[in-house]
Amino acid sequence: MLFEKTLEVEPLHTVALIKRGNILGKFGKYVEAISCYDKALGTEPKNTLALINKGLALHYLQRYDDAISCYDVVLKIRPNSAIALYNKASSLVRQDRIGDGLGILEEAIKIDLSYKYKARFDVDFEQIQKKNDFRRLVL
Repeated sequence: MLFEKTLEVEPLHTVALIKRGNILGKFGKYVEAISCYDKALGTEPKNTLALINKGLALHYLQRYDDAISCYDVVLKIRPNSAIALYNKASSLVRQDRIGDGLGILEEAIKIDLSYKYKARFDVDFEQIQKKNDFRRLVL
């Protein structure tokens, strides 16, 4: 793949590292993906794509506090990042912090209405799909 050749020449190429991390994540190799994102963040600490993807990998490893930390950094850089808000809400709900998660989900939906529909079928919100507060947000 082209990004692998790029990394042979330039081992800290941010875009190539993120792409490599994304591929590893697709195959469930989250620890290796996080390593790629960390290398990219070593060069560009405020790279929001690397931070969001690292957060997702951490979420899939059930390291929700660490995932939330990544999303919080993104939100300091881009306070209206709907994807960071949505992913943070997912991690909060997984921690049974339902009220906090629903509040953040509501913020994400206000910014980007598509998250209203995504949340309806997201496995991360499965445990609260019958709760009135959740249904009010997504229906």
